Amino acid sequence: MRGLLFNFVANLKMRWKMLVVVLPLVVLPIFVVGGVIGYISYQQAYRGITKASEADLDHMARFTLDLLDAHYKQFQVYKEDKRQAVRNELRTLTDLAYSLAESHHHQYQSGEISLERARSEAGRALKQVSIGQSGYIFAMSSQGDLTVHPAREGENIFDEQAEDGRYFIRAMSQAATRAPPGAVMFTLYPWRNEMLGDQAPRQKMAAYRYFPEWDWIIAATGYVEETYEDLAFERRSFADLKQKIKNKKVGRTGYIYCMDTQGTLHIHPEDEGLNIAERTDFTGNPFVREMVQNKHGWIRYPWRGTEDSLPRMKIVRYLYFKPWDWIVAVGSYEDEFFEEAKLIKTRILGSLFILTFFVGTTAIFMVFVAAQVLTNPIHHMIDVIRRVRKGRLDAKMQVDTHDELGELAAAFNRMTDIMKRNQEMEASLSQQGKMASLGILSSGVAHEINNPLGVILGYAAYLEGKLDPDDPKFKYVHEIKRESKRCKKIVQDLLNYARTPKPALEATNINQLLEQIVDFAANHTDMHQVRVRKAFTAELPPAMIDGDQIRQVAINLILNAGASMPEGGDLVVGTSMGADGFVELSFADTGCGIPPEYLEKIFEPFFTTRPRGTGLGLAITRQIIELHQGEIHIDSEPGRGTRVLVRLPTPARESTDL
Repeated sequence: MRGLLFNFVANLKMRWKMLVVVLPLVVLPIFVVGGVIGYISYQQAYRGITKASEADLDHMARFTLDLLDAHYKQFQVYKEDKRQAVRNELRTLTDLAYSLAESHHHQYQSGEISLERARSEAGRALKQVSIGQSGYIFAMSSQGDLTVHPAREGENIFDEQAEDGRYFIRAMSQAATRAPPGAVMFTLYPWRNEMLGDQAPRQKMAAYRYFPEWDWIIAATGYVEETYEDLAFERRSFADLKQKIKNKKVGRTGYIYCMDTQGTLHIHPEDEGLNIAERTDFTGNPFVREMVQNKHGWIRYPWRGTEDSLPRMKIVRYLYFKPWDWIVAVGSYEDEFFEEAKLIKTRILGSLFILTFFVGTTAIFMVFVAAQVLTNPIHHMIDVIRRVRKGRLDAKMQVDTHDELGELAAAFNRMTDIMKRNQEMEASLSQQGKMASLGILSSGVAHEINNPLGVILGYAAYLEGKLDPDDPKFKYVHEIKRESKRCKKIVQDLLNYARTPKPALEATNINQLLEQIVDFAANHTDMHQVRVRKAFTAELPPAMIDGDQIRQVAINLILNAGASMPEGGDLVVGTSMGADGFVELSFADTGCGIPPEYLEKIFEPFFTTRPRGTGLGLAITRQIIELHQGEIHIDSEPGRGTRVLVRLPTPARESTDL
């Protein structure tokens, strides 16, 4: 028998011989160790399962308590935040109304309109503004004469009293006329408007500011409850909280419930709204009274559910929530705790068989892998050679050994590096030839196209001035003028790209330059809905740049960001000092982003995704940055926004490079 076994093994191939030897050495210890561990784990599970389950009940009870407390505190903070938001809103509206009156006053001073008309138009505009459901903007003189009011214009309200007896109009007049210029004051007073059907006074807030040129006190006012109290929102939020608590499972049939100290259930999967103060367990013990009396602790009692034939012991962990006078309870049947121990036993046995199968399969796989160790490097080399033959010069052979195969792989990698450098040199020479041809072509095109374009623009401007804006032909003339300007810009961009002049470098304060550029670009039509924020790092070293060319780069990047946010968004323009001695300019927007497949093409000339774009803006931008010995990088995520980073060398950096 022994001889037959040895002969059988001897006739096997090498990979099968390794399998016969290795597999028993791996599988048998797994069976022995797994069986011992399974038995010990099964015994320990029964000892520790009760403590672990009680810890889970306590954790869930405290978690629910935290949810209720977070909800309670959240709405306290929410109301305070909304009150502050209303205050800011009224301040903004008051400032806007003040600016409106100031604008009409400037028109009066410049002689465009009369003083009476200026006041009339300003008043008419203010009366059209509504705040909340019944709030409005009004204006009165320092003597209390209502000059602008939706319903009581012309009346004198100097002696008007609030519901608490205060002469609040007098106080507003005195405070406004004594306040420093530009100050916005606030007052809060109880008011009952019979026209709105008010049965009781309501709190009303007013923000006001004095316009001395017209002796106007301009005020924005509204009822507080119409602005920051959102009862429907609070009810929805509480309903969501209740649903979240009711959806939390405790074991297989356990659940979380909340009741007040009177025994009324406020959160319960089935009996919400019922009073269970007198409910008893299977033995007649009034366990709810005990919970209400103690307010926190543990309780065990026999309970038979609707689907149970016999009562089962139930364990409940309950805690007291003082702000609402609630008792939070988490309960589950004890016998469900030990289902986990039974599952552990089943899982151990299943895991033992799965592990044995997995390890055995892995051992077989490793044997076959070991037999292929010598052939795999050769297959890898053939694969790399095929990819290089197809033009993939970046493909490299792995050099993991120092034997003959390793030397061959290293020599092949050096050869592909040389081929790649030669290919890059050829591409660079070809690009230079194309740029030279483009420069000659663009010069001729600019001369031949700009002249007729100038004539077209001149006649279009002449016709535009002669036609009334309401004339149907005015739109076509305006379109001719706009498209002619666009053609002229395309020609100019082509010239700039083909003949970008060598930058006149000089030490420049980047922060001051960007400050001017941002203020200028913010007035562009594409930026009207965009909020621009500056994040400049103070005390940056000067950068060696051509101010005009970098201005062109920054304006192009800012307008590109604005075009990606037609519905509005945020743009952060920042500066910082890089660790490697470069000054960094960043432009981060919250626009539509750039698809990944476009990121490699956006710097190519004439590539654009915008209907009216030329595709030369970013190409010129990169050309200028490279002439400055700088770098430009773009990170973008569709739907989230884009961040452009421009890095420019400082004088200290350039001296270090030398």
